Amino acid sequence: MRIMTRYLLGQLLAVFFVSLSIITLLLVLVVVVKRAHEEGGLGAFQIAQLLPYVLPQALQFALPATALFSVSMVYGRMSSSNEVVALKALGISPWAILWPMLAAMTLLSLAGVWINDMAAGWSTEGIKRVIIGSIEEIAYGHLQSQRSFSTHRFSITVKGVDQRRLLDPIVTLQADEDSPSVMIRAEWAELKADPAADTLTLLLHNGSATSGGVQVDFPGTERRVLPLSESQRRGRAGAPAEMPLSQIPPAIVLQRQRIEDLQQQSASRAAFEMLTGELTELGPGSWQDYREQLRSYQHQLSRLIAEPYRRWAGGFCCLCFVMIGAPLAIRMRNANFLTSFFLCFLPILLVYYPLFMITFIQAKQGVIPPSAIWSANILIAVAGVGLMRDVMRY
Repeated sequence: MRIMTRYLLGQLLAVFFVSLSIITLLLVLVVVVKRAHEEGGLGAFQIAQLLPYVLPQALQFALPATALFSVSMVYGRMSSSNEVVALKALGISPWAILWPMLAAMTLLSLAGVWINDMAAGWSTEGIKRVIIGSIEEIAYGHLQSQRSFSTHRFSITVKGVDQRRLLDPIVTLQADEDSPSVMIRAEWAELKADPAADTLTLLLHNGSATSGGVQVDFPGTERRVLPLSESQRRGRAGAPAEMPLSQIPPAIVLQRQRIEDLQQQSASRAAFEMLTGELTELGPGSWQDYREQLRSYQHQLSRLIAEPYRRWAGGFCCLCFVMIGAPLAIRMRNANFLTSFFLCFLPILLVYYPLFMITFIQAKQGVIPPSAIWSANILIAVAGVGLMRDVMRY
């Protein structure tokens, strides 16, 4: 039995690591090319800096597909060569060749959870640092080639670029709840990025600023400091999808405290207005801001609570996929492993991923409990158990 276990694991690991290397390399190239195209102006040095951060993001997609591909190939070949029939003829249950694979894939699933966590936290933060560190060159590259550059916070159009000077720039600062939109015209301008502060400084010379129909001229140099990230601008933590798992529990506690503080403030305000006789202030219109803020806090709390379930369920999809892939490959007895792989992957593509995304979106919105995110995994696992029982019997 030990010889059989070593033989099986050796076959699986050989196919797995070769396939994983090829699939991961392709995904890394796709992600890097996509980033370089989106950002524009990324040089070879910046692309090389991105590679280690892109790798976990590629692996989180490559691991499940590679696990399914490996078991489809190995078990399909064994079944087509009548090795499974020979084992049953010797009185050995097919379980003897299934449990080592399941044990290995359980360990792989735990590694998948860790990789998902790295991709969400370390990778995302690292990619942001590289992009922000290169934002000055990216902006100048766009302005030289396209005469325009924009982010979610501002846009710049220029007549031309003379070395580091932007000629006749028009800068539009987008409106938000804190301030209205502003349009600035200048004779020339310069850009200076500060990656440490996560800001971009605009030095505008001899121009005017227009906001809300009011124009203000400024001679000399006007300095505008623009935050490059939403979290830095608003002074709050990043999105739950970009937080390591270790930071989520404290963030949940903090968010619940914010909700409690907001509710206490609203209760105190209502009590004060009742005592002072300002009953008109108790109308629904005056509490609109409170309801919107409370809804925003509760939505953020739901996202924080759902995120760990998503990462654990996403990591353990490796185990669920092979629970279908291995017995189906044995039953098909087809040496063409690609046929087995695609027949396994098709129901996963049509059932697992849509169900996973629907339950995750609903859990983020607080409509269903976050544990429902595991329903896609459970459905695939139950189907896999049924297939394995059939393999044991035939």
